[in-house]
Amino acid sequence: MKQKIAHIALVVKEYDEAIDFYINKLDFILLEDTKIDINKRWVMVAPPGAKECSLLLAKAANNEQSKSIGNQTGGRVFLFLYTDDFWRDYHKMIDRKINFVRPPTEYEYGMVAVFEDLYGNMWDLIEPKENNKGLIKE
Repeated sequence: MKQKIAHIALVVKEYDEAIDFYINKLDFILLEDTKIDINKRWVMVAPPGAKECSLLLAKAANNEQSKSIGNQTGGRVFLFLYTDDFWRDYHKMIDRKINFVRPPTEYEYGMVAVFEDLYGNMWDLIEPKENNKGLIKE
């Protein structure tokens, strides 16, 4: 049996502001933006080089969904962005006014810093150490 996670739904306030953040602040690629109906679009973004999983930007459709915007995991780190060059990406994100809530720290598994997306969801920016480099597939 072979399975994979294809998409992770991320609840957002507005499609266009979310697309702008992921494309222009994090350098993600817009994979698809298809209108489903007057209020709904199928919007997928992914980091450059990602092959398995993408984010599905899902506009909140009601008050209950709106409550989870920016807090989809109850305040824990939600997503993990692996990089092949931590300092390149960290400095680029600082220049683009990305808010880091935890400074760069070196752990036995790699260099990590925690940042917030445009709504406050927390992400790890991680460059794995050499023995964990297989986690970033070429």
